[in-house]
Amino acid sequence: MSEEQHVEQSGSSGGVSIGAMTGGAVASGPGANAEDRSQRVGGADAVPDVSGLTVPAPAAGGVSIGVLTGGAVASGPDARAVDASVRMGASARQLLEALAELRGQLPLFARVEGNGVSEVEQEVTAVHTSLQESGTAPRTRLERLRGLLRSSTTVVSGLASAVAVVQAIEQFLG
Repeated sequence: MSEEQHVEQSGSSGGVSIGAMTGGAVASGPGANAEDRSQRVGGADAVPDVSGLTVPAPAAGGVSIGVLTGGAVASGPDARAVDASVRMGASARQLLEALAELRGQLPLFARVEGNGVSEVEQEVTAVHTSLQESGTAPRTRLERLRGLLRSSTTVVSGLASAVAVVQAIEQFLG
């Protein structure tokens, strides 16, 4: 019997060997599950100085990684790895913060036909959700929200938080 067949029959795995890791998720063993659902601000993580790094080889059936800067790794029978992380630029993070501030002030206004509060609230919620889930938002939604907040017919347009959202949208859109 080969070593590989023995590993399959015994249900064990060779494990995971990583030299340097700056984010992500790792799981090893029967039914292993690794998920990375983090939100990271900025560009790709800098790779650490790995000069002289020796990564030990894993046992048969395992995984060996020199450097891992995010993602998900799972090893073993029924293993499952999910990388649902979101990399968010600084402008997206700034927009999220501005949206949260405005969102906190919207309950102070009555929802009256024609004052724009309901429309603003709907767009703020949609943009906020999209940013959190994917790190971006549809341009059409951003432009609609910006237009609503600039409109003199929207009662919330005079709020400092509304002005901050407009500025954050303009920076986000570039």
